[in-house]
Amino acid sequence: MTQSAGLRFADGKDAGALRTIGEVAKALNIAPHVLRYWEQQFPMLKPVKRSGGRRYYRAGDIALIETIDRLVNREGYTLKGARKALSSGTVEDTAPPEPSASDLLPRLRQIRDRLASALEA
Repeated sequence: MTQSAGLRFADGKDAGALRTIGEVAKALNIAPHVLRYWEQQFPMLKPVKRSGGRRYYRAGDIALIETIDRLVNREGYTLKGARKALSSGTVEDTAPPEPSASDLLPRLRQIRDRLASALEA
């Protein structure tokens, strides 16, 4: 998928926010146990792990999961073949693009306005 990973989430979080395994599983329609298995099979998939082993996926991790899902479930790669394709760099990169300053300013204003209205309440 070439769209930004953050666009698949309707949770109100910023596109670059950390997400739990449950949030990622629900948004991408992939079972949590499959995500944990893919972590074992794809060494480049390394979510942040916090206390108690709780996983938090970054935008880059989510983009990688989308790519793995596309390769394995839509393009017919085996796990070994998908791992090899990702390692060799022959697969289209689906990492979300870095936001430009012109994209950030409206978003920051929106956040400021939301915070101001929350303080007034």
